[in-house]
Amino acid sequence: MNGADLFRLGKRLAKLGVLAFPPSGFRELSTSVRMVLVDVMENPNTTIGQVAERTGFPQSHVSSAVAKLRDAGVLVTTIDLSDKRRTLVAPSKDHLARIRRARRDMPLIDDQLRLALIEVHGPEGAEHLEAAKAALETLHQLLGQPAEARTEA
Repeated sequence: MNGADLFRLGKRLAKLGVLAFPPSGFRELSTSVRMVLVDVMENPNTTIGQVAERTGFPQSHVSSAVAKLRDAGVLVTTIDLSDKRRTLVAPSKDHLARIRRARRDMPLIDDQLRLALIEVHGPEGAEHLEAAKAALETLHQLLGQPAEARTEA
């Protein structure tokens, strides 16, 4: 596997991840707005500049995404008391509660993964479901978010 293969696989897995979410406003967000949201969820009480740095998006795009998510009640913004020129961004309490409920009730990825395997390998692709799930679980354990970076989000 080379970098291009890994990139294509990552893109495919991200698409499967979005499809595995129950129907919600999350699916309707553009990929870049979802990336801003995920970054803030992983790094609460962060500045717009820090989000821009981590995501690689221009600060104007991050500001626009944050405004959209703030207006939707997903994020909250406050003035950084140590530097009043900066704005801090965090998930709203309501959104965190919705996330906890959604995670509790979220279906497993089996259906989406089975469909993807059939799409690539034909009907016999479904026979690879357990192996694919085991491989994804191993990757999650090895490359998932470090414990200290996890939040309730």
